[in-house]
Order: sequence, then C-alpha cells, then structure tokens
Amino acid sequence: MNKSGKSIYLYFVIIICLLLFTVWVGTLRVPSNGYTRGEFERQMEDGEVAVVTVCPNKDTPTGSLEVILKNGEERVLYVTDVTQMESIVREHGIDCSVESVPEESWFLNSVLPILIVVVVCVFFFVMMNSQNSGGGKMMNFGKSRARLLMGGENKITLEEVAGLKEEKEELQEIVEFLKEPGKFTKVGARIPKGVLLEGAPGTGKTLLAKAIAGEANVPFFSISGSDFVEMFVGVGASRVRDMFAEAKRHAPCIIFIDEIDAVARRRGTGMGGGHDEREQTLNQLLVEMDGFGVNEGIIVMAATNRVDILDPAILRPGRFDRKITVVSPDVRGREDILKVHAKNKPLGDDVDLQQIAQTTAGFTGADLENLLNEAAINAAMDKRAFVRQDDIKKAFIKVGIGAEKKSRIISEKEKKITAYHEAGHAILFHVLPDVGPVYTVSIIPTGLGAAGYTMPLPEKDEMFLTKGKMIEDIMVSLGGRIAEEIIFDDITTGASSDIKKATKVARRMVTRYGMSDNIGVINYDDDDDEVFIGRDLAHAKNHSELVSGEIDREVKTIIDDCYQKAKAIIMEHEDVLHKCANLLLEKEKINRAEFESLFDTYYPQPEEPGARVGETE
Repeated sequence: MNKSGKSIYLYFVIIICLLLFTVWVGTLRVPSNGYTRGEFERQMEDGEVAVVTVCPNKDTPTGSLEVILKNGEERVLYVTDVTQMESIVREHGIDCSVESVPEESWFLNSVLPILIVVVVCVFFFVMMNSQNSGGGKMMNFGKSRARLLMGGENKITLEEVAGLKEEKEELQEIVEFLKEPGKFTKVGARIPKGVLLEGAPGTGKTLLAKAIAGEANVPFFSISGSDFVEMFVGVGASRVRDMFAEAKRHAPCIIFIDEIDAVARRRGTGMGGGHDEREQTLNQLLVEMDGFGVNEGIIVMAATNRVDILDPAILRPGRFDRKITVVSPDVRGREDILKVHAKNKPLGDDVDLQQIAQTTAGFTGADLENLLNEAAINAAMDKRAFVRQDDIKKAFIKVGIGAEKKSRIISEKEKKITAYHEAGHAILFHVLPDVGPVYTVSIIPTGLGAAGYTMPLPEKDEMFLTKGKMIEDIMVSLGGRIAEEIIFDDITTGASSDIKKATKVARRMVTRYGMSDNIGVINYDDDDDEVFIGRDLAHAKNHSELVSGEIDREVKTIIDDCYQKAKAIIMEHEDVLHKCANLLLEKEKINRAEFESLFDTYYPQPEEPGARVGETE
C-alpha cells in the first residue's frame, strides 16, 4: 500500500474514533458507587441527610437521587421509582428538589446519524478516487520519464565548458539553428536531426549537451537510456512515443539521451531474439527519429562511450547525422578546466595551474575536478582556508595510486623487497627515453593493495603509441621482478599485476597493432567476441589454432627479449639500485630530485626527435 492509501485509512480511523467518543460522552452516566437504598433510609432516619435532588430519567419511573449529607459528602442512589422515593424524602422533612426530565438529544438523534452516513460516503468516494488514481498510475507506466528543463531554467552556457574548443565550434551550428531557423531554411539547409557525442567517461559529453540547450535558450528534455527499458513488454516503446509527443508540444527543443547504448545496442544479438523488449524500444526510437512522422524543430542529442556496439540503423544520416568525438583535453584544455573548477576554491600563492596541467596528461575533465576537490578536502582537514600546492600533490597521488596506508605494519624483510622492487621500476623509468621521468617512488602501502608504487610524470600528450614506447612499457613493468631476482635470487608474487600488464601490451602488439615480424600486419584481436558488447554467443574465432600457437610464441618472444634488455640495464646500474633501495628504507618516499641525484654520471640517449636526456638535472 502506498503512502496516500495509508493516510486515507488513518484519517478514517480517527474520524470513527471521534464519533464513537461523542456518542459515549452523550450517553455517559455516573457510575454506581455501591450506595444502597437501605443505607440511604437509615441515614434519613438518623437525620444525616441535608439535601436531596431527584433526577428522573427520560424513561420514567427510573432515575437517581443526588444526596448531600450534612457532613458535606455527596452520594448518588439509583432507584427504580423516583416518585415513591420523592414522597419518602418529603415525609422525613428533608429539603427535596426535582429536576426536569431530560429531553432527547437532537445531536444524537438527528445530526449524528446523518453525519455518520456523510462520513462513510466521503470515505468510499475518496477510496474510489484513490483506486482510479492507482489505475491512472498504471496507465502512466508507459509515460515518458524525461525531465524537462525550460529555457530560462538552464543556466549552463558554452562559456562554462572548458577544454572542448573544436567540439563547441561544431555544435555552434545547432545553437544558431535553434535561435534563427529561418536563416537555414531560406537556403534549403536542413539542420542535423541528431548529434551523437562519443568519448571516454568524464570528458564532458553531458555537460556539453546541457550547455547547448542553455545557450540556445530552448526546452531541454533529458533522460537516460536505461529509463526506457522495463520488464513489461511495450513500455519502452510507449515511453519513446510519449517523449517525442511531449517534445513536439515544446518545439523547438532538444532531447538528450544519456548512455544511449543501454537501449540502442545492435539488434539480433541478445538472448531474447526479435521480441526482446529492448529491441522493440529501439525500433520505436528509429521510427520517431526518422520515420513517416515529421519532428520539426526537435534535435536529438545522445552520449555514449561505446559507439562500437550501437545498431547501424541509428548511426546512419537522417538519425544521427553528426558524430562528435569528445576526447581528453590537451595541456591547454586542462589548464582551462582547472581554472573553471578553481573559481570557488581559494588558492595559495604557490599553486601553479599551468604546471598541474602539464603533469596531468591523460586526465579528463572529471578527473581534474576530482583532483581539485580532493585537494580542497585536504586543506579543510588541515583547518586551512586556502589550497596549497602540497595539497594538490597529495591529491594527485591519492587519485592516481590510492590513499597511503601509513599505519599498516610491514616486516623489515617485506620492506626491503618492496624497496628493491620499486627501485627496479624507477631506474628503467629514468634511463629509458620514452617512459619517464619519475615523479615519486614510495614503499608505503596504498589503498589499492599495492605494497609500494613508482609514479611516472608524463611531460607531453601523446596521440598514439610507437612500437618503441610499448617495448619500453613492457621493460618498465618487468623491472620490479628483475630487481627481486638479482638481489634476493628469489621472486615474489608482488609482480603479478606487472606481468599481467606486460603480457597484455605484448599481445596487443601482436594481435591488434601488427607489430610482429613473424605474424605480420594482420589483426587477430578477439575482443569483438565478447558477449557483453552485443555479439553473438556462437561467434567463432577469426584464426586457427595454429595461428593461436604462433601468437603465443611471439608474445613470449617479446616478453623474453624485453626481460633480457631490462635486466642488462638494471645490472649496469646496480649501484643506483642499492642507493635507491637504501634511501627508500630510510625515508619511505622520495621525489624526482632525490631520485635523480643518485645518478652520478650522464647516460647518453639515442639521438632521435623527442627523446628525453636522462642526465641529472
């Protein structure tokens, strides 16, 4: 039962109780106190009675005698014949008065029955309305759940969206059409019916859609793809129809469907076949976007980070005419985003947003907002009214690696193993030209379960990976395992995640990027087989078992070759390995300057564009 039904029943019970209380009060009689007629007659004989009041009932001859004794005590005697008792009292010469016979209560006899009938009728009327509204709610089950934000209510504009310059320029045409549609129709131009925003999570797709609606000052319908799909067949399609019908009444407007991959996945790949509820919803969405109906002035915007699993029918021109990729911001975009999120945060004089932008390569807008928020939390915990650069550094480690568990008790042996393990990583980060430099090396356990960490500091944004860079990534991943083997002549399980990462990179080099001389420039990647991205369950591999064996051998060859190269570099710098491990055991955490000071000599690097020189700064 819902809350409204419970309230109705509660009010009904309260009303009935009040009516019963009224009836009870109206019929209330003074209860018997054990006063008998014999005792009363004895008191009259002894002269103890002072005043008697005869109170006849409506149903005569019964009634009661209200007796006041000479000592002031009041008693009540209920009698069956008040007339006889009145005569007896007067014979004893006692002051006696007779009250009039009580009249019938007009409230109890006339008003109360009518009131009860009215209350009962009202109650049943309310209950019937409640049932009808419940049925209405069931009928509303197929109504759209889109949230409407009118033009004047949306305060977000494109100025508040930083780091997406080209994306905003592409969408500026949408804004101009919504503001001045006649300018386009005059030359026969048709504005795109749909705009698909694709990109990694946190890059600002939803914020960009809100800004477009706020800039154009038009109604904005927002809904999630999962809001369409229910367990009842036909509900999703009904909601799509209702949403577009509502949008037509508010045209020109924008419909924004967030995470559209929840409803627009490729058809014919699920377990439910063609009658799957999700597929029916998608079919209705396809018809509404570009079918026989005309949706003038309605622009559909959608966001997803899995465009590869969308149905081809929804990606064609006429539905989503324009596809805009929202990428992670570059260094200039990150600085602009940091300025936006730092507006309401008092920053100290030592905070350098440009330097932060340079050291956060790969961060999305959501990551940068979280970084500054964590820094502000650190400042508040230290009871400061402003954010310092040190707060941002701590937040950088917390966001990238996890919170440090300084209170965790670790044995000296494990500390020593961890120190040499991280030192092995750090040496390769420093020496290899395309993977460094080192930002922080620590043997303090983190919240992610790691016993320590070595954090590099990317100095530039990279649009793609080179084969040499991927080889160096594998070498760095194996550095910790190699250091353990050199120093302790034994290995631990601490390098399991490193080995997994190295194997993943090597396999992608062979199967996806064609970076193997023996396998050739052929794509053997099987990631498209995954059932969870909308492919068939019985999809076969695109290569034979013989090729699978060759792929495994090639992956092993790459790993073994990187292992030998990395081991040679670490053994060449074994003195630095010991120095770094001892310094870590002493301080638990060292920064870039402290680590690079351990290198006493210069190490020439290959002369190639963009290679970083590894000498001490």
